[in-house]
Amino acid sequence: MGSHDLIVSAFTTLLVTVDPPGLAPLFLGVTHGMTRQQRKLVAIRGVLIAFCILTLFALFGATILQTLGISMGAFRIAGGLMLFAIAFEMIFELRQHRRSRSTDAAITKEHLHHIAVFPIATPLIAGPGALSATVLIAGTMDGVAGKLELISVIAAVMALVVVALFVAQKVDKVLGVSGRALLTRLLGVLLAALSIQFIVDGIHAAFGLR
Repeated sequence: MGSHDLIVSAFTTLLVTVDPPGLAPLFLGVTHGMTRQQRKLVAIRGVLIAFCILTLFALFGATILQTLGISMGAFRIAGGLMLFAIAFEMIFELRQHRRSRSTDAAITKEHLHHIAVFPIATPLIAGPGALSATVLIAGTMDGVAGKLELISVIAAVMALVVVALFVAQKVDKVLGVSGRALLTRLLGVLLAALSIQFIVDGIHAAFGLR
């Protein structure tokens, strides 16, 4: 797979996993009662923190796996299964309900100024699925150039998240309930296919197959 194909695959995987359109209504719920300026500040802070978290996993995720004695093949299989579970939730509209529950719990426990960190940055943006996807992608993009390309991909996805959060209210009105459900299911099907590819690649790597 060429460098361009790797970048496109990385961008698609991370974008679908993070799911900016799906974050929009949750962001509105978390920031209920805030002014437009306050929402922008929370969005920017949350995305910056999520970017830092994902970048750390992109750079040091493989090292952590080596320290724990986990092969990249095994992690690809595990990560692929996790991403497939997320895709299943997206297709059958289970993910939004789970995210909403964690969001409601966070509002009652955390102070307003900490909302950007939890639940916005994590687990809504840099959740388990996004972290797993980042480490998996990092394993396919070797060298300094590959890591820089991955960081650029993360930055591009985070930029789209910022846009989605900034225009959350308008996007939610335009899509509506039916439109949002349709988009989420389409993204879920795409993520399911990508997760199966991760599992296949992991099996090949773990058992030395070609």
